Amino acid sequence: MSGTAAIARRYRDFVDEQVRGRSPIYVALGLAVAETPEILAFLATLPAPKQQPNLLLAAVRHVCGVPADGTALAAAIRSRGEAIRAVMLSHSTQTNEPGRCALLMPALARLPQPIALFEIGTSAGLCLYPERYGYDYGGVRLMPEGAGDDVPVFPCAIEPAALIPSSYPTIAWRGGLDINPLDATDPEQVAWLQTLVWPEQTDRADRLGKALAIARQDPMAIRKRSLLDPLDDVFDGAPAGATRVLIHSSVLAYIDDGEERRQVCDRIRAACDVWICNEATRVLPWIAEKAPASPPNGMFMQAVNGMPVAWTDPHGAALRLIGDRLDLSL
Repeated sequence: MSGTAAIARRYRDFVDEQVRGRSPIYVALGLAVAETPEILAFLATLPAPKQQPNLLLAAVRHVCGVPADGTALAAAIRSRGEAIRAVMLSHSTQTNEPGRCALLMPALARLPQPIALFEIGTSAGLCLYPERYGYDYGGVRLMPEGAGDDVPVFPCAIEPAALIPSSYPTIAWRGGLDINPLDATDPEQVAWLQTLVWPEQTDRADRLGKALAIARQDPMAIRKRSLLDPLDDVFDGAPAGATRVLIHSSVLAYIDDGEERRQVCDRIRAACDVWICNEATRVLPWIAEKAPASPPNGMFMQAVNGMPVAWTDPHGAALRLIGDRLDLSL
């Protein structure tokens, strides 16, 4: 498959696996990229990690606003290509979706308390505050004590309902690492995070803003470190007796080499008591093969300590149990 053909396939997969049914404008723009030689040629001049659909569309939006259609997208790249290229080379798709905490809650609430929580690929760290957010599990609402309108409430459809947590985990300590940590107090970095939210998802953008405000009220130091670096010290400073939980979502795809990715997973497992991940099945095939069936289209896999337990929406909107084991803490 030629370079541009592979890029076109990547954009069609993006449409089919991620945005169809969620963002009509990104469906149209993603398909337009796949069918427009001029845009594909532009992408082919970039390093492969910088050819990502979310990165291109966010960079165009950052520079020019949201294009109305494929013709407008091609015109934007033609007229502002160098500015768009500069954004793509200097930024990355560090989508920090705090709604993913809704997927963590069923497992976290069942673990021995308190919890020391660490995230790799943490961006601005918004997924490290699960006990500060509200959750709407389809008729069952979970809210922090004394919560007001300034607390984001994340919707999540859970099957079966028996998985819905009845209480919050006790987070005694939290930490994270990222190769390029984002600062919730920096207006420019916050603007980029907001640009990564798909255009029609105004409710999601509102919840992101509220989560950023919580992070600003209780700032946390995020270590600047690669996923490939050692992890044996990540829980240094965590209180004795706390359950050490390491989490990540949509992160390991950034490691291209499959064997290297497996080695990172081995280091993760050795560093913590409980490992909870939400990733595409193609990223962790040796774990996905343990599931009794393939995931529904567009769903990620949640695995706990290397065992698949649920199919999940990439942004936290749904969780569907695999099998009949309700104790997700394994």
